[in-house]
Amino acid sequence: MKALTVSIVIPVYNEAEQLGACLEAIARQTVKPREVIVVDNNSTDDTAAVARQYKFVTLLSETKQGVVYARDRGFNAARGDIIGRLDADSLITENWVETLQRLFKDGRLDAVTGSVRYYGLAMSRLLDALDLRVRRRMARLLGREVALQGANMAIRRRAWKAVSASLCRRGNMHEDYDLAIHLAAMGYTVSFEESLRTLIDCRRLESSWLEFCRYSWLSPHTYALHNLRSRRHMYPIVLLVIVCYWPLKLLYRGFDGDAERFSWRKVLAAPAPARVNPATFVE
Repeated sequence: MKALTVSIVIPVYNEAEQLGACLEAIARQTVKPREVIVVDNNSTDDTAAVARQYKFVTLLSETKQGVVYARDRGFNAARGDIIGRLDADSLITENWVETLQRLFKDGRLDAVTGSVRYYGLAMSRLLDALDLRVRRRMARLLGREVALQGANMAIRRRAWKAVSASLCRRGNMHEDYDLAIHLAAMGYTVSFEESLRTLIDCRRLESSWLEFCRYSWLSPHTYALHNLRSRRHMYPIVLLVIVCYWPLKLLYRGFDGDAERFSWRKVLAAPAPARVNPATFVE
């Protein structure tokens, strides 16, 4: 049986500092993807220049602002049997593409999301363990409506073509959750597979507490916009995340990457710019 081909799509907005490491991780794959598509969504920094440094990257532009439009541009251009989706700070494991090929051998699987570990944070193993327990539980509770995470997910191209016209394209919601909801509504199978692994940055913690709360609230709010009762399973998780914001931010700000430990000197240093909430850019 011929192996399924994989396209990887990365929507980006001002990601010059993160994109290179993401592309290096892709370059180390045990099985090479058919193509890697970076969609520049009006970046004002050197994001496009970083993408051009990698010969295996196809660089596209999307002028309509919003991650949902950048995602559409990349997914519609993809030619692989499977479309993988990453964020610019995603550092995938070396067998990520190979794992997708194995998972999608199951013809019943239409979309998948995986487990994550966090980097740039002191005591990250504790957060990793908690995060995995939460994802396992949410996968059981949500069932067919399990949420996709844009930093680590994939979808069959034929499923994307079937569902894309029905998707919501608006602000104040998670576009990856919306995709999962519409797939489930059309009878497609979405699954959580923890063997599909990636590392992601905790840079969302650089947001203000209020902005962090607003971003976290988008998870149940996206389900509420679709009148899904399953949103009730997300409220305790959102509350937990919001309560943990300040200790997690301290661990993030105080992490010394060179020494691999917590440092109060780092805490007192100037903060890094907060990551833009992609949902605020959609018309």
